[in-house]
Amino acid sequence: MTEPVPPTSIPGVLLAGGLARRMGGGDKPIRMIGGRTLLQRVISRLAPQCSCLILNANGDPARFAAYGLTVVRDGVAGFPGPLAGILAGLDWVAAQMPESPWMLSAAADCPFLPRDLVARLAGARATEGAALALAESGGQTHPVIGLWPVSLREDLRHALVAEDIRKVTRFTARYQVARVSWPVLPFDPFFNANTAADLAEAERLAAQDD
Repeated sequence: MTEPVPPTSIPGVLLAGGLARRMGGGDKPIRMIGGRTLLQRVISRLAPQCSCLILNANGDPARFAAYGLTVVRDGVAGFPGPLAGILAGLDWVAAQMPESPWMLSAAADCPFLPRDLVARLAGARATEGAALALAESGGQTHPVIGLWPVSLREDLRHALVAEDIRKVTRFTARYQVARVSWPVLPFDPFFNANTAADLAEAERLAAQDD
């Protein structure tokens, strides 16, 4: 067991660097559900849990100006997936918040994230003495929703650049991982909107959640 870190001292990166192919491109996080964008909902869930939030997104950062978040782009070319966004976040934390040894990552299109996400991930990681922690629900691991040590960033950079690793689970398999499970009733808190049908379902769920 290692010493737990106060959850609210942990910065978070919201991953919005994907290409949203299943929705025909564009920025998924700014799609509206229940009168608010997906990103607004994610921020409202995580801002009370983190010391600060930053957004990983590629392209013109001005399109996210209304959210008041620092926008960091991938440092690895070619849209190599969420690992590049996680690395961009870790690099930012190392440069701007060197006193912070941990970082939360979460998808920017998961509008119903648990309000105890950071506390439970941090607690499980400390209890198990694990290198990092990932969220689970319904028997499924959500590899982009996790707690990462900033000290892992050079290993991650090497995996991306020198080894061409793209799958998060292939990278995390090298480490001891604490997995923390949440119930899926009344709905899965890690529901994410990948398709137009998902957005319609998110509208229905938002009516229950608001």
